[in-house]
Amino acid sequence: MTYMRRIYLDHAATTPVHPAVLKKMLPFFTQVYGNPSSFHTPGLEAKKAVDAARKSIAEKLNAHSDEMVFCSGGTASDNLAVHGIFGVEKAHRGHVITSAVEHPAVLEPLQHLVKRGKIELTVLPVDKSGKILIKDLVAALRPDTVLVSIMYANNEIGTIQPIAEIGRALLRWRKEKSTPYPYFHTDACQAAGTLDLDVEKLHVDLLTLNGSKIYGPKGVGLLFVRRGTKLDPQIRGGGQERGLRSGTENVPGIIGLAAALELAQANKEKENARLSKLRDKLIAGLLAMPKTRLNGHPTDRLPNNVNVSFMDIEGEAAVLYLDAQGIYCSTGSACASSSLDPSHVILATGVSYEAAHGSLRFTLGHSTKSSDIDYVLKTIPDIIAKLRLMSPVNLDMKHF
Repeated sequence: MTYMRRIYLDHAATTPVHPAVLKKMLPFFTQVYGNPSSFHTPGLEAKKAVDAARKSIAEKLNAHSDEMVFCSGGTASDNLAVHGIFGVEKAHRGHVITSAVEHPAVLEPLQHLVKRGKIELTVLPVDKSGKILIKDLVAALRPDTVLVSIMYANNEIGTIQPIAEIGRALLRWRKEKSTPYPYFHTDACQAAGTLDLDVEKLHVDLLTLNGSKIYGPKGVGLLFVRRGTKLDPQIRGGGQERGLRSGTENVPGIIGLAAALELAQANKEKENARLSKLRDKLIAGLLAMPKTRLNGHPTDRLPNNVNVSFMDIEGEAAVLYLDAQGIYCSTGSACASSSLDPSHVILATGVSYEAAHGSLRFTLGHSTKSSDIDYVLKTIPDIIAKLRLMSPVNLDMKHF
């Protein structure tokens, strides 16, 4: 049997659990199995472990332990932030500002609230690199603006938003208007392994994390909720997580999330430097091919993210051809993989519908080696050429 090389380049969708993380999780499946809400010894053992994990994560965020709310993932965290704000009495109606490149876990809850007449929504445009302009955000602020939600780093094109600068602008607005509003939320799921998560420097009131993006387990996430920020719980019955997220805690998952975040933050500078070199090598090789375009910011982007549009092809077809060669990538967000529509993120940067359809996302990780990049660059030109031969589209690059 011929061995086929397997190169996983979809780490933005999910990552394998790090062996050291799994090792820390295993005892909590069979040995320390008590319910943290129970008062007997097994329950108290589990509670002690959860409390230690909560403290560890809080330290990485420069926050307090009681500001950590464990959820079932990034989507649950984003939903709690958005719906939670508009469930409390003083903020049951109001204005929200977000961006055109947010994750569906933020955009869809906001659109749901619009349909129900709960909010008015301003969706900020982005420039061709996927960044919002702070002056646009400040100009959109209103006396009834209750929430601003801007993603820290984009899951599709890797562009990093100036979250700390936005936070400072919002602090100035609050001071000038003598108001606690708007609250500032950021989805930091993609940023957790590579960027600074100090909530005091970022000036955020709500921050979302997800275990599966940082070599931790799936099905566990976190919402940082700054003291004084009031939320209405979306799941009731039990009162866990200070009443904000009822349900028996996922103890192994919480232990894994804390362990994964600790490893990611400890090793990020060295790993960022390694991945940036591989990323730039892949970008240079892909852009050397005819009729290609880099999506996202050329420098202010995640160190592991490469998103390129190949004109005159269907991205989904390219994914399947690459899969057959042992190269695993995607056309964009895994959460939107059931849709054949082009990415709303790439369309928001001004790319045409046809060009957006030919976009591929390669996201590198711990296992990625320079030889893997060589293999991709050796394999992909023939695939793209074959797909272009079959394509009825022939776009003129002067439009891009």
